Amino acid sequence: MKHFTSVYDLPSLQQGLEEAFLVKKNPYGFQNLGKNKTMILMFFNSSLRTRLSTQKAAQNLGMNVIVLDVNQGAWKLETERGVIMDGDKAEHLLEAVPVIGSYADVIGVRSFARFESKEEDYNEVILSQFVQYSGVPVVSMEAATRHPLQSFADHITIEEYKKVDKPKVVMTWAPHPRALPQAVPNSFVEWMRQTDYELVVTHPEGYELSSEFMGDVKVEYDQNKAFEGADFIYAKNWASFNDYGKILSQDRNWTVSEEKMALTNHAKFMHCLPVRRNMVVTDGVIESPDSIVIPEAANRVVSAQAVLKIILEKL
Repeated sequence: MKHFTSVYDLPSLQQGLEEAFLVKKNPYGFQNLGKNKTMILMFFNSSLRTRLSTQKAAQNLGMNVIVLDVNQGAWKLETERGVIMDGDKAEHLLEAVPVIGSYADVIGVRSFARFESKEEDYNEVILSQFVQYSGVPVVSMEAATRHPLQSFADHITIEEYKKVDKPKVVMTWAPHPRALPQAVPNSFVEWMRQTDYELVVTHPEGYELSSEFMGDVKVEYDQNKAFEGADFIYAKNWASFNDYGKILSQDRNWTVSEEKMALTNHAKFMHCLPVRRNMVVTDGVIESPDSIVIPEAANRVVSAQAVLKIILEKL
């Protein structure tokens, strides 16, 4: 595995899970792989879980870690070709990326959708330049269209908590005061499609995701019907894809509540965090014994470490 930007980069989903449970059982058993190797974490956007978990994962493997907040601790970077750089951006990614690559053995990149251009976001302009010009393996720590480390951790968590071989997993849209990217839902659907789980996606009309990620997954527009018999409820907000970046609804009837969870098969509640309480989910649900958001977040270290282990073994 040269780079990690989606589920398709893993040797196989099964091998990914095997590596994940191996490093979870023995987190410090592979430090020889990262000895005298450096990972640089590039943050174009804010982070809590991704920053801490990826740094810890790299350190568990014996790596040196350098963290750079691009918009605070570095020159502002231009990303487009052909631009006359007479504004506030002093350096172009085309020079910055190979320089960073010369200092690193692995680079992690976090860069969200900007909602300025669907074409630019879905072409992954920033991430793709790191992959193309850095000369070293690149790990996506959330890009414009996918968040593979999160989805990997979600998959690990479901495997740990499932009570049947083929659980019913429901991803539900939930209201939010801001327009959020489609990266997490895109990625979650993409990963779940590689399993034999029963996947149901529910959201208001107008919030359809790209067919690139949905494939043949059908949408259930009735949230209550979608919740019936579910084993896992994954809540997430996202802005419209077709009416790109727009908020079409803030309908609080889509908030995941105790009444909604009562329709399920004692489902576990999941969310990638951070979460807006009593908008996305009620206090009662997220604080219930069936909420697994904390172990889900803890598995972010596991997913990152499994990915890095696979990459380091090929260096």
